[in-house]
Parts: sequence; structure tokens; C-alpha cells
Amino acid sequence: MAVGAGFPAAATRIDRLVSTYLDHLTVERGLATNTLLSYRRDLRRYAEHLAGLGVETVTDVGADNVAAFLAVLREGSSEHPPLSAPSAARAVVAARGLHRFAVREGLVANDVSRDVHPPAATKRLPKSIPLEDIERLLAAAVRDETPLALRDSALLEILYGTGARISEAVGLAVDDMDLARGATLLRGKGSKQRLVPVGSYALRAVENYLVRARPSLVTAGRGSHMLLLNARGGALTRQSAWAILRTVAARAGLPDTISPHTLRHSFATHLLDGGADVRVVQELLGHASVATTQLYTLVTVDRLREVYATAHPRARG
Repeated sequence: MAVGAGFPAAATRIDRLVSTYLDHLTVERGLATNTLLSYRRDLRRYAEHLAGLGVETVTDVGADNVAAFLAVLREGSSEHPPLSAPSAARAVVAARGLHRFAVREGLVANDVSRDVHPPAATKRLPKSIPLEDIERLLAAAVRDETPLALRDSALLEILYGTGARISEAVGLAVDDMDLARGATLLRGKGSKQRLVPVGSYALRAVENYLVRARPSLVTAGRGSHMLLLNARGGALTRQSAWAILRTVAARAGLPDTISPHTLRHSFATHLLDGGADVRVVQELLGHASVATTQLYTLVTVDRLREVYATAHPRARG
């Protein structure tokens, strides 16, 4: 049977294939919402690129079309500015996934994208801030005893005390936090769950919030089961959590470049500086690969090198 036999001609159209592939990623792969949004955006741009070349079906796509897509991503066009290597790599990965899917579905015989490789991203070291800056930030959150101040303190203590991503922190339900055991359940990328310990400072901040702040906040809404609430009693959003961090950082006299990920990076770096095993830190952060976690060890090695260069009598000739 010929490739594509038994399929209606419309099934090979790029727009139809993109829609089918996104459905596959949603239902069968269970990708996270933000990942799906990225795939949808990148594949829409890929479809526009092919349409501009007069290519309407997947059977007409050639390797040169895919390579041209990568070139346009890096060089930019009249409609789109050039993308960085990581962003271009993400878009090429989405396009390659689409073509592999077409092969598995029997729509085409060969994967024309297999020799088009995403650009290698430069290895960027995670940014962290010193412990004294962390302590200034957390102290600045406790500006008074109002419910919102207690909530802000709980939020920032959770971010630094657990290494949670911002989406994981605002996604916490009350029942996810086990104060008796000193642990919390985090739901990470791809709906993966992990149980992580919570330090005594974060536990106290959460307990203060639960006892002295959350009851008054929840009465303003409809009885949300989420842990961190806004002034109207609804679940705190990622955007609101970012705004809280920026406000507290300004109050502490810290740069406005501090982000929720800065606290996550600082969590990991400070653990490694304290002697934690990289595999343990990997589990705490929820990294699928230890290679991702090992980026933090480069930060630690750089710091050790600086100390060595200034302290060892024979470090410099």
C-alpha cells in the first residue's frame, strides 16, 4: 500500500496536520499548557513559512524548506524579528516533531527534517544572588501584620525554601502543604509530581499565613482550595506573584532584575555550596536530566576559583 493511501487528501494539508499533531500532543502526550502554547505558536509560524513558499501539503515539503525555516528564524523577516538560538531551536524542534508525526501516521515515507539540526544554544549560567540579599528580600516581605503582607512572606519563603517554579508555587492547594511532616507536594512540568521538604522558616511563614491571614482572604471569595489567595479571595496568579516579588525587591533595595527563577537558582546554588549532592538537588528541582542541574555546579566552581585565586599563595605567578 502506498504511503498516504486510505487518507483523504485534506489530511496531508499542513494546516490540518498541525491541528492533528497538536491534538496528539494534548491528549496522548499530555504536555503542559505553556508548552502546548509554544508548540502552537511555533507551528503556526512554520505553516506561514511554508505557505509563503507555495507549499500546502506535507508531501510537498523538502529538506530545503525546513532548512530555510531555520535560516529565517535566525535572520528574521519583515513580519518577525530574528530569534535567539534557544527560541529558534524550540521552533525547529516543533517542526521536526511535526514531520516525525507525519511519518508515523503514514502520510509520508521519509522525515525530511531529520538532517536539519536546531542551533546550539550558548551555555548560560543560572543567575543567583548571595544569601545576604535573600535575607534582605525575605525580611522586606514582612512589612506589617496585614493578611497580604503575611501572604507575600509565605509566597517568597516557599519559592526560596523549596526551589519551586512560580507556576508550582501559585498552583499549591492547601492540602498540598503538610506542616506536620515539613513537606509539600509540587506539580511540575508535564503534570509530574514531587514531594519536597520545607524548611523551618518557610513552615513558620506558611503557618502564620494560614492561621492569621488566609481566613480573612478566603471570605472575600468563593471558598477557594488554593493555598495562596489574592485580596478578592481568588487564587494568586503568576503575574501577581511576579508583581509581589518586584515590589518587595524594590523595598529591599535589590535590582529589579530579580525574578522567581532567581530564587529557584539561588536555592540550588546555595544547596550545592553547602555540600548537597547534585543528584539530590536534581530531585528537589524536578529536573528530568542531571545535566540541567549540573549547570549550577559551574557557578559553584567559578566561586571556588575566585576564592582560590585570591587566597592561595601560589595561585598567581
